[in-house]
Amino acid sequence: MEPISLPEPGIPAGNSSSVAQEKFHVLLGVTGSVAALKLPLLVAELLKIPALEVKVVTTERAKHFYNAQEIPVTLYGDEEEWQLWKGRSDPVLHIELRRWADLMVVAPLDANTLAKVANGICDNLLTCVIRAWDLSKPLLFCPAMNTAMWEHPITARQVEQLKGFGYTEIPCVEKKLVCGDEGQ
Repeated sequence: MEPISLPEPGIPAGNSSSVAQEKFHVLLGVTGSVAALKLPLLVAELLKIPALEVKVVTTERAKHFYNAQEIPVTLYGDEEEWQLWKGRSDPVLHIELRRWADLMVVAPLDANTLAKVANGICDNLLTCVIRAWDLSKPLLFCPAMNTAMWEHPITARQVEQLKGFGYTEIPCVEKKLVCGDEGQ
């Protein structure tokens, strides 16, 4: 079955324009880490790359850290997942996003979502996309959490679990954290 083009939020699937095939499609996932403050900057930098198209999937907790009006690309959340589907023949958003994307980047990946993904929990749009991800396509994840959380033994196991799925870790950096601590 040929994938359909994704509608913009609030627009029925039949009214959306087709996606240009010559563009490289990046699906950016953002979670509830304070590092989500950087989402507008990350999107702006990605959009500087010619022939790149970006869409964002956000968790509800991530919305606390950025202003949606500052994001110049389509932004999807849990609400759009449920608004799009009305009946059996309607597209399922997490599957359509999976089909659309050539690459997925989850930045930041908070401790909560890391634990969910490592354990197969898919209770929101982002975790459903990740659970349905086509493993022949790259998925990059950028862990971002307080150093105390990062250093907990379960974190290393969960990161290794994601790597075992074939996902690629973009390692943490050491810096001064928002809470005032120094660390990863």
